[in-house]
Amino acid sequence: MHHHPQFDPADITDQHIEEIAREGERVLAWLETAQEDLDQIVGAGETAGGQVKATTDVNGRVLAVTYGPRAKRMNSQELADQTLAAVRAARADAQDQTHELMRAAMPDFDPVQANEQFQRLLSAWQ
Repeated sequence: MHHHPQFDPADITDQHIEEIAREGERVLAWLETAQEDLDQIVGAGETAGGQVKATTDVNGRVLAVTYGPRAKRMNSQELADQTLAAVRAARADAQDQTHELMRAAMPDFDPVQANEQFQRLLSAWQ
């Protein structure tokens, strides 16, 4: 896979599209079997030296946010920023765990690269 800095929609061949469709089918089939595993995923993130902690589910929904004693001294803007950062970190963690599951189930599948390809295709069609 060489990455074009400039992606030309004319480069999209039928083969490309078939490949991505096949990958998509594999992922969908896997998602059906992996739903229980995915439901177990809890992403965890923390900021402010562990004073702000967040957990999210696999879909990025916030499950919990907790604040340590020192967080109470922050002003509201700082607290909001740290909370968002902790949630983002938790979401990234949940995504990493999802990618781990995918790689284990489909060793030759690279979720990050597949996502990039998919995004490129979408933007080419807009």
